[in-house]
Amino acid sequence: MRYGVSQVKALARMEVIHGLDSVSYAGVVLAIGNFDGVHRGHQAILAAGRRRADASGTKLVAMTFEPHPSAILTPDRVPGMLTPPEEKLRCLEAAGADVVILVDPQSEFAGVSFLHVPAEAFIAEIILKQFRPIAMAEGASFGFGHHRRGDVEMLQAAGQVHGFEVEVVEPVRVPLGGHPGTVISSSLIRHLLKSGTVDQAAWCLGRPYALLGPVVRGAGRGRSLDFPTVNLAIESQLLPVEGVYAGQTEIDGQSLPAAISIGRCPTFGGDDITVEAHLLDFSGHLYGQSIRLEFLDWIREQRSFDSPQALCEEMARDALRTREVFAAHPSSS
Repeated sequence: MRYGVSQVKALARMEVIHGLDSVSYAGVVLAIGNFDGVHRGHQAILAAGRRRADASGTKLVAMTFEPHPSAILTPDRVPGMLTPPEEKLRCLEAAGADVVILVDPQSEFAGVSFLHVPAEAFIAEIILKQFRPIAMAEGASFGFGHHRRGDVEMLQAAGQVHGFEVEVVEPVRVPLGGHPGTVISSSLIRHLLKSGTVDQAAWCLGRPYALLGPVVRGAGRGRSLDFPTVNLAIESQLLPVEGVYAGQTEIDGQSLPAAISIGRCPTFGGDDITVEAHLLDFSGHLYGQSIRLEFLDWIREQRSFDSPQALCEEMARDALRTREVFAAHPSSS
């Protein structure tokens, strides 16, 4: 599989609508979900919807939620975000959506908190009244309505009565960790990132995992060591486990190798976790610009070195390894 930066660029065709108040469609194909990560399982659902929409000459509409409903329901157990809104939109468009409806789960619908709309009312008032779909595409574990009491069987029963089809898409499975049928899920990808196996996370996502954020000023140690870095301010995205990674970024349309460090600068006694990258083959500054860092492979764990010179020698090896990984990666060719 070839994947990389080019597959998540927005095509500037997709319509984005915030909230359900002004939504009124008829005869569309509909897919509903959190879609955090827009991973290969999500892509399979959207591909099924895309095929049905193309066959019928209509639009594929994806309805998703920002923020994640768990931020309201279980704020002490909110999963780390894989795709911030702008990234999710790019990925949904790349996966085939014509329209994306962004719904705030804290909003009210017909006088009721969105999260408390009963499953039956969800079908009647949202799916039928506002979308009037000819078909829906959903994963086998899809749940909706208050306490997620609605499921695909309920949807299929409603479809038989109201004249829309429901295609249930089976999970996408991959061989991971000695298990030939591991189901791809957002939870699995979070686990892989927290384990440092960013290459396996990329396989599940269908593209490298990316952090997005503005470039901010750091301590300036990298420049003094002749390894200048860019520092990213990451607000809510899930960070891979502390370590050094081979990665890439795109500057002015050119893909560049990047040795990425996530950690506390143990050699200098740092306390806060920082995200910084040494961009190979780049000079200049990017302060204030937003960039994306894509993770290709794990290089090593963070550790303290006896001297700045020892650290520099290790960073040179990190850069060499990054070049090797970047050169071998499909998206760099």
